Amino acid sequence: MSTDTNVTRYAKWITSHPWLAMLVSVLLVFTAASGGRFLQFKTDYRVFFSDDNPQMLAFDALEKVYTKTDNVMFIVTPKEGNVFTNDTLTVVKHITEKAWQTPFSIRVDSISNFQNTVAEGDDLVVDDLVPEQKILSDSQISNIKAIALKEPLLLNRLISPSGHVTGVNVTVQLPGKSMTETPEIVAFARELSQQVMADNPDIEIRLSGMVLMNNAFGEASQEDMQNVVALSFLVMLITLALLIKGFTGTVGTFLVILFSIATAMGIGGYLGFPLTPPSATTPNVVLTVAIANSVHILVTLFQKMRTGLNKQDALIESLRINMQPVFLASITTAIGFLTMNFSDVPPFHHLGNMVAIGVFASFILSVVFLPAFMMVAPVRVKVSENTTAGHFMANLADFVIAKRRPLVWGMLALVIGQLVLIGLFILYGAGFGTRSVEQA
Repeated sequence: MSTDTNVTRYAKWITSHPWLAMLVSVLLVFTAASGGRFLQFKTDYRVFFSDDNPQMLAFDALEKVYTKTDNVMFIVTPKEGNVFTNDTLTVVKHITEKAWQTPFSIRVDSISNFQNTVAEGDDLVVDDLVPEQKILSDSQISNIKAIALKEPLLLNRLISPSGHVTGVNVTVQLPGKSMTETPEIVAFARELSQQVMADNPDIEIRLSGMVLMNNAFGEASQEDMQNVVALSFLVMLITLALLIKGFTGTVGTFLVILFSIATAMGIGGYLGFPLTPPSATTPNVVLTVAIANSVHILVTLFQKMRTGLNKQDALIESLRINMQPVFLASITTAIGFLTMNFSDVPPFHHLGNMVAIGVFASFILSVVFLPAFMMVAPVRVKVSENTTAGHFMANLADFVIAKRRPLVWGMLALVIGQLVLIGLFILYGAGFGTRSVEQA
């Protein structure tokens, strides 16, 4: 039995039972998408290293002997350009005291609580560099400045050489039991900095540190998913509407894209994949493949309807023609992304697996849900007696078929030539770079 016969029988069944096909598709999609509730953004930089990564193991061993270096830094910048004033030192003391309330904090360092040692006779007196009194005399401030700018533990660490900016460093010990630990710390730090700046308009507070960097990964990914994915959807749908000139086909494609992304992300949630900057790009990749699969089905459908076929026969013919190429394109794309599991970076494993799931889902939906949807939805196509005469693509196809041998050999020669040029560029580029360094 030929493959075409099998596909034709399948297409006839789908177009004869569209409501059943749509119901089963939607139920399966909603079941898979429900795993999305398990998805969480993982903001720890450790997610980029595998469990057996030697550098990460060495780093963990170092932290076990000493302590973790995760931190939040409050960078205090007075607008007048001088930290050593009563107002600024008061603000530094205030931040230092409040910073102890930072979730999971184990240490707070600043110029105000630096333990300064002074010899008084035979005794050594250890006290905070900045005393508790609110109003300091000019001589006290000058003494604090002189000590701070000469102390190696403070200079270029918590105070700039010119004394125009200082920092309050909070060391945190993350338990690693919840993915909300980092956002909690960042939320507290931002609230404290905003409060301080509101009370002291002449002082600017900036935030830095490992915790802020980790949190930036999650926030950037969330912002991309909210804005970039939505914009991609809009651009793709507008382009699709202009190309196929059909509202029903655009809606059907939108649903295929949406269902494919939901399936990929949901199954990723079931599998325990975290959301990271790499894996958060899954929707964009799945969107591209899903729209390509749908366009193949729709373009052939509309083309056949323009020749006079009714909608059901046109759908059957479209599936017969496109089933194999759409399947081959989807399966090769999925295999390509699955090879990302050979990477040493776990987030790329998650990206590859989720995209592969989404690509496979888009294939199933484009040959099950989409034809069923187009069967029940209203489709209006104007019949044309001659749909190919004078058409650019038809002329191009005729040209390629007629000149297939010269084109094959010509393209092969072009590719080989480009590869040779790339090799020469790399070779001579490296040579020039080496000579330049030697000459310098």
